[in-house]
Amino acid sequence: MAKAAILEQQGTLTIGEVEMADPMPHEVLIDTKACGLCHSDLHFIDGAYPHPMPCIPGHEAAGVVRAVGSEVKTVKPGDHVVTCLSAFCGHCEFCVTGRMALCLGGDTRRKQTQPPRITRADGSAPVAQMLNLSALSEQMLIHEHACVSIDKDMPMDRAAVLGCAVTTGAGAVFNACNVTPGEAVAIVGCGGVGLAAINAAKITGAGKVIAIDPLSEKRALAETLGATHTIDAMADDVVEQVMRISGGGVHHAIEAVGRQASADLAVKILRRGGTATILGMMPLDCKVGLGAMDLLASKKLQGAIMGMNHFPVDLPRLVDFYMRGLLDLDTIIAERIPLDQVNEGFDKLRGGHSARSVVVFD
Repeated sequence: MAKAAILEQQGTLTIGEVEMADPMPHEVLIDTKACGLCHSDLHFIDGAYPHPMPCIPGHEAAGVVRAVGSEVKTVKPGDHVVTCLSAFCGHCEFCVTGRMALCLGGDTRRKQTQPPRITRADGSAPVAQMLNLSALSEQMLIHEHACVSIDKDMPMDRAAVLGCAVTTGAGAVFNACNVTPGEAVAIVGCGGVGLAAINAAKITGAGKVIAIDPLSEKRALAETLGATHTIDAMADDVVEQVMRISGGGVHHAIEAVGRQASADLAVKILRRGGTATILGMMPLDCKVGLGAMDLLASKKLQGAIMGMNHFPVDLPRLVDFYMRGLLDLDTIIAERIPLDQVNEGFDKLRGGHSARSVVVFD
């Protein structure tokens, strides 16, 4: 039996108990130790993106392996692991061409003819698993290709935020953008994902790292994490400021908010040949585009789901970056809360005034 935050209806979570099935051959049962609260969860909780209910949100987590299925080769009981929502099958076109983050992961989920992974405590009905994980629970039952073993000296609360915010933000810089030392990078939005992108841009040796956010406290965090310049997103002359700072526009503009205006801004502040990378989950009716002059200037626009990660390789490297003092996860985490305060944590996230809240399990 495991205590979990269950989404019964849009808007709020209910704390209840669920039952995890026994691991099938390629599955891993994990005792969850920490789970970050991400804005992507809110899209489902508040109904902007559809999902079957009841379900358990949460997709940014770390824990300890309790049990493994008979065919699991990648982790063993007692291992400390970080989970990742972009579970990969390992044999589809996307996986074998090195684009694991694009894998649809059908083979990593149970078939409809098989018993569900999660049920009500009395076994009466299934509880849907969100994003392959459902991490706002004392336990997770997941496919082995949705987690990776990490150094046991890594603190679990910091390890958790690697699973989404850092994988997405830093991954975009390292994998999707391939930032070259000296290039100018702008990050629109300084939440968890944006702050991770700023930190990664500093690690890569970007020449100018420009953080754009309407909140002064977020801009202060951006400076701590490596921003060389900050701009109030509500200023009338944002584009002009970026052009002046960067000498004609940035090589890379990374959107980490999920709003039409911020995505459009990312395109506007590019220099000739620059690339805009959209990371935020935008409303489903939004469209972002390049105009005729943008195309003639060889500007590019791309998505980068989960930072186009290769998480079995990327995650241990990110842990190493933290352990060596290169990656600043302490600044990204604003508070640590128990599971019972998860609704208050999401309310703070809706307000947008703090960085990551992390649910810590005893």
